[in-house]
Amino acid sequence: MPEQRQAFQRELDDIDAKVIELFDLVAADLARATPALPNGNNEVVKVLAEHGLVIDLSCPEIEKLVKTAILLQAPVASDLRFLLCVLRILPELERSQHLVVQLASRASHIHTEDLSPRGRELVERMGNLASDMWRRTADSWYQRDHSAAAVLAERSNEMDELHASLIAELSSGQMALAVTIEMTLMAPLYERLSDHAVNIVGQVIYIAGLGPSVVRR
Repeated sequence: MPEQRQAFQRELDDIDAKVIELFDLVAADLARATPALPNGNNEVVKVLAEHGLVIDLSCPEIEKLVKTAILLQAPVASDLRFLLCVLRILPELERSQHLVVQLASRASHIHTEDLSPRGRELVERMGNLASDMWRRTADSWYQRDHSAAAVLAERSNEMDELHASLIAELSSGQMALAVTIEMTLMAPLYERLSDHAVNIVGQVIYIAGLGPSVVRR
């Protein structure tokens, strides 16, 4: 392999490693936040907010590396697709971390006993589902496994159904008004995390050259 190509490959590998670090951070923080939601854990909120700052600083740095590589190396084919996809998923990762922080922050005012038994069950299922989707998304990017797209599409539909069930439970009047309002504002955050996961896997499909890059709005 020519020396210039080796140097460029090292640049690509460095960018990919930085992106994988962000994936790991978002996925781990979502898993960390989910058990804390019904317990009002303020320490978790603080840690997640700090990680959000890390991602806010890392994304512009990675974006600069990508744009420099495109400008100086004029990549084509799979290399260009990879770099373009990195630019597209950076906002998805950044927004997802912010959603995780919002989830934990809103939940810091809610305790287990504030929720109805059915409400607790639905929140737990939504949290576990979101966490599972993000683990799959991180693995999909790391392994370039586009087959995860079909699974995540099914999981996204399941999240929509859980959200609808939770809204119905909140409408039943079994919980205090303040709790109902917080939960009504919090529930869509799970759906948005689900959407971001699906969007990112769509980029993995694009990297593989199997179809257009489609981002849901």
